[in-house]
Amino acid sequence: MKLANNFLSATAIVATSEAVVMGVKAGLDPAVMIDVINSGSGMNTASRDKFPRAVLPRSFDFGFATGLMVKDVRLALEEMKQLGLSMEVADAVGRLWETVISAEGAESDFTAAIKPIEKKAGVVVGGKGGLGGK
Repeated sequence: MKLANNFLSATAIVATSEAVVMGVKAGLDPAVMIDVINSGSGMNTASRDKFPRAVLPRSFDFGFATGLMVKDVRLALEEMKQLGLSMEVADAVGRLWETVISAEGAESDFTAAIKPIEKKAGVVVGGKGGLGGK
């Protein structure tokens, strides 16, 4: 159960990061995006808790290490493999988290997962007033 739950949490933060980076790249205000997401069907723990508290203000201090998240994602992938499951989304999430740990380090806060996604897109989400920029 812990692996399933943490896999969903890991997925929420990177999926929300990609969605918000896409919006910022298209010119949308990330704070407005988070408000709209949280009022609709896309709301998740990342958009509800992590983005307002640690991503948009760029504090990246939610309190859970990237190394621990990657450990849990790896364990979930191993369990899925042992069960004989082919998990397309899980594999993609695993690759994203390997990029995050490589770029940000094991000691970084897991909310820093957005940074390599931003870098690849050439935008920064949040900051002063929660506004995005290039």
